[in-house]
Amino acid sequence: MFNRFSYILYFLLLAFSSCEQSDPPSSNANEESGDISFSGYNWKIKESNGGLMGPGLNYFSKNSGNVWLDQNGCLHLKIRKDGNRWLCSEVISTKEFGYGTYVFTLASDVSTLNEKVVFGLFSWSDYTFTEAANSEVDIEFSKWNNPYDTFLLTYSVQPVWFDNPSPYVERTRRPSVPRRYLRTTSTHIFNWTPDTIKWNSYDGDYPTLGSPWASWSFDKSNPARQKLEGGRTSQAVVIPSPYTTTNARMNLWLLGGLPPSDSAEAEVIVKRFEFIPR
Repeated sequence: MFNRFSYILYFLLLAFSSCEQSDPPSSNANEESGDISFSGYNWKIKESNGGLMGPGLNYFSKNSGNVWLDQNGCLHLKIRKDGNRWLCSEVISTKEFGYGTYVFTLASDVSTLNEKVVFGLFSWSDYTFTEAANSEVDIEFSKWNNPYDTFLLTYSVQPVWFDNPSPYVERTRRPSVPRRYLRTTSTHIFNWTPDTIKWNSYDGDYPTLGSPWASWSFDKSNPARQKLEGGRTSQAVVIPSPYTTTNARMNLWLLGGLPPSDSAEAEVIVKRFEFIPR
């Protein structure tokens, strides 16, 4: 598990058709209400327009070399080098989601990501910082800048740690996961209600799942916490609420905007996203 130093470093740096590694197409197909259509939903692709953006801070690109769909309909997210810049990727659902079950099925090896790379699957709202800490529930894969880290999966519910003087250790969990489970198709789920959030990770594809190999539950017995970030302070939150502006997001980014220590590009493949309303 994290020690105090690791927490501070972590948040400071803040049986179906198969999906295969493939080259991006020459262009992305544009949907009327988004940039791509994946898994039955429309998604916008984050674009920096020349400036740095969070998380990171990083450059995010809509280029088809960063985000694309392969011939089997799987979503590819990539960090790639373009000149002297490293370009990251993020997709944002155009549909808003609330309480319910969020299902992400991955089709690539996420056990070998460089220690500066973070792959995130999460809920978010740009407009609920004060009332609900941005309505953020997280599943993340990263070594958090430690090349020897063996705890590659992180479950969190915001607020966790930004500008406050000590981490909220009860709001995040890093289960011990054998790497073999992260090297093949895996499914990661969080169920979000007003009283509890439950995370589960499974081998294989949804809905043909067995027993989870990682789990965590967070409930309202925990203390309320404030999110402090960028000179702002939120209200005290136990379980953040979704709003009409809350969507699902997936991103691949670099801690502190720093290049991978091995100078290698990174790519992940998402086979499926599903939302089941409460």
